Amino acid sequence: MKTFTYQIQDPIGIHARPAGQLVKLASGFTSKIIISCGDRQTDITHLMSLMGMGITHGEVITITVEGADEQAAANAIQTFLQESL
Repeated sequence: MKTFTYQIQDPIGIHARPAGQLVKLASGFTSKIIISCGDRQTDITHLMSLMGMGITHGEVITITVEGADEQAAANAIQTFLQESL
């Protein structure tokens, strides 16, 4: 299992466009990827649940990846977050 945290830098937070891109990216891996923020969490491949979390600028999220391709998935998600959010 791989876990890392990231503080959202985007002034709008996780909004529709990057959320859709994140879901698409995560769906390409077989590992289960969970995003947590405070007491909220969801599978990162569920767009409406991800949007429903209402993650805003400055909030710290935790990404947990577990599965056969967890290292590659964690690296890809971390890179995406740093470049896009």
